[in-house]
Order: sequence, then structure tokens, then C-alpha cells
Amino acid sequence: MGENLYSARIVLTTAANPDEAALLAGTLVEERLAACATLIPGVQSIYHWEGQIESSSETLLLLKTSADQLPALETRLHELHSYQIPEFLVLDVATGSHPYLEWLQSNLRKPPVLPGAAG
Repeated sequence: MGENLYSARIVLTTAANPDEAALLAGTLVEERLAACATLIPGVQSIYHWEGQIESSSETLLLLKTSADQLPALETRLHELHSYQIPEFLVLDVATGSHPYLEWLQSNLRKPPVLPGAAG
């Protein structure tokens, strides 16, 4: 499991309000696409949208996951999210506490074994 520990990733996304953020977080953790979700309410985002500069109060989500969960996590987030184009930014985790990284890996969906794959 040693090499897998360093496949940890943090995904950043925002939600329109704390209720939507809690729904996203709960679903993604329950489905084991994220081991943990941290919600930070009250962030302010300023951005271009449809030719205008917009300003929105949002809730930031930090989703702790692994590299092999990213495709399924992104697909599911897009299915659940109210935004037309939800934020999905991935940060690599260079290192971390060994026990925490083990916990993170143990709380994620196991990736499917591909036919003919060794291991």
C-alpha cells in the first residue's frame, strides 16, 4: 500500500450554498468516492459568466480522495451539482501523515480490477 499512499489528491469545488455542499459531501463520502469532505462556508467568488462579472457567496468543498477515484468522482460530481460547469480542480498531495493517508485509502471505493491485470 506504500506507493498508493502518495496517490492522495485534494479536489476543490464550490457549491451555491451550505445545504447543497452538505448534500454533495454526504453523497460523495457515502459512495466512497471521497474519504472526507471539508466544507468552508461563506467564501466569495468573483468570476466571468456569460459576458458579465459575477460575484457569489458560495461554500468551498475540499474533497480528499485518490488519483484512481478522480474520473468517477468528477462524473458523479457533475451529475449531482446544480452548476452548469462546476469547479473541479485537483491538487496533488506531496506527502502527509502516514496513518492519515492509510485511513484515506481505506475509506475509498476499491478500483475495479481490469481483465488481464496482474496483482
